Amino acid sequence: MASAAEQLAANINWSAFSKADELKKRIWFTLGALVIYRLGTYIPLPGIDSDAFQTAFLGQKQGVLDMFNMFSGGAVQRMAVFALNIMPYISASIIIQLLSSVVPSLEAIKKEGEQGRKVLNQYTRYLTVALAMFQAYGIAIGLEGRTGVVSDPGILFRISTIVTLTGGTMFLVWLVEQITARGVGNGSSLIIFAGIVARLPQAIVQLFELGRQGSISTGLVLSVIVMVFVVVAFIVFMERAQRRVPITYPRRQVGNKMYEGQSSFLPLKLNTSGVIPPIFASSLLLLPTTVANFAQGTAGGVFTTITALLGRGSPLYLILYVALIVFFAFFYTATVFNPADTADNLKKHGGFIPGVRPGERTAQYIDYVLTRVTVLGAGYLALICLLPEWLISYASLPFYFGGTSLLIVVNVTMDTVAQIHGHLQAHQYEGLIRRARLKGRKR
Repeated sequence: MASAAEQLAANINWSAFSKADELKKRIWFTLGALVIYRLGTYIPLPGIDSDAFQTAFLGQKQGVLDMFNMFSGGAVQRMAVFALNIMPYISASIIIQLLSSVVPSLEAIKKEGEQGRKVLNQYTRYLTVALAMFQAYGIAIGLEGRTGVVSDPGILFRISTIVTLTGGTMFLVWLVEQITARGVGNGSSLIIFAGIVARLPQAIVQLFELGRQGSISTGLVLSVIVMVFVVVAFIVFMERAQRRVPITYPRRQVGNKMYEGQSSFLPLKLNTSGVIPPIFASSLLLLPTTVANFAQGTAGGVFTTITALLGRGSPLYLILYVALIVFFAFFYTATVFNPADTADNLKKHGGFIPGVRPGERTAQYIDYVLTRVTVLGAGYLALICLLPEWLISYASLPFYFGGTSLLIVVNVTMDTVAQIHGHLQAHQYEGLIRRARLKGRKR
């Protein structure tokens, strides 16, 4: 981990950073937007009793609300206007992305370039509104079902809840787009990152408090600290790992000039799917438990049985968790990476893989390599998420030390540092071009 951090720090030219005014403006804009987001997580939803809701929320500590509360930086626990966070937007983006690879009409729009991307983004926003309204209505019904939480239940409360939560989500969508366009880093990732990091100090204090009270041993506390550093280092290593497929471009003549052949490579990331598989797997498995807790026995033994079988740490839960992570890793990778399109592009530009015939054979070879790489990536995700899950279940550790949260924090940090490094390089190149022009004018 130390070597990875030193390498990232070494890549940043701090003297150039002090002169990069445009980059500093982007960083300040990003920080300001994140401050606005954090302020919104403290504005409560109108019409609810905060104390009564806190009591009801404590009964869902091992449910899907706990995970969403982590992503939202505590907004769910406070039932703030940003309680839905940008999860509807992320879900809508994934759905549109999946449909654009399956539905011919959407696939045609996707291939239209920038104009097609704008159309798909508009469809994503429409779907985000629909999902947010649906989830907000479900939250309103759930809140009314808890005694004493809603001061004046009825149609007006449901409408105000839908409008408030949907409006909060769409404001965050706008804020995400502003961060991506005018700030540094990916807006969606930074919003989730800010929510997790904001709650991390509380989780650390809670861990040491459990050790002080004797709930967990001092040795376990130290082991967890060491484990976090080891896991972070392992994530950095695996996220940077890639399988490089060699590509050769033959000699070609352009006009009167003969260009020599070039050798390159096709990078295949070990973890192409990112953090999508753990998030989807956790959501699907924790949802039945949350529904059962809200039902409070209205459906009798059915929900009780489901809760017992899918309780966190149970053998069935862990088996299904791993199975879903592996499934979504392969499914999402197959969706975002098309070996046939890659083989066609290589053929159009005259590139080929040594020893492999261009065209269909190249597509089959890339698919073969990608499948083997994805097996390693899926196993890596399952291992990272399973070990902390076991500690959470059997040692009562805070949820923030789970594999999903560490994956998000490390990935976003690496991506943001890489973008900052890219802006610094662009600034240095601009400086070199200006100096070259000034020298040319002096001559």
